[in-house]
Amino acid sequence: METTDLNHAECISTLRPIRDALDVLNGKWKLPIIVALTFGEKRFGEISKEVHGITDRMLSKELRDMEVNGLVKRKVYDTYPVKVTYTLTPHSQTLGGVIESLRSWGELHRKKILSGEV
Repeated sequence: METTDLNHAECISTLRPIRDALDVLNGKWKLPIIVALTFGEKRFGEISKEVHGITDRMLSKELRDMEVNGLVKRKVYDTYPVKVTYTLTPHSQTLGGVIESLRSWGELHRKKILSGEV
């Protein structure tokens, strides 16, 4: 196998899991929803208030997508009126390191931009 073939194979094997992760976490809302839920179980309205700028329609769509992908658990209580809560799954809690790294990089980037170093 030539070096370029090996580099291409390594590149593909590196990019595939990154692409898989980005496909699940795509868009601008999923990570903020996950961050909001890291502070505990929440009802729809609570999430909506904490994730500034998201519409109810978009929040509903994102929560459904996240439930399908095993990131969020939806619990419906048999009460009147019906109470629905959302929590993170153990699978989504594995994103803690990724979220912390993004937060750290975001702080660094913001400082760089605001200082005019770009």
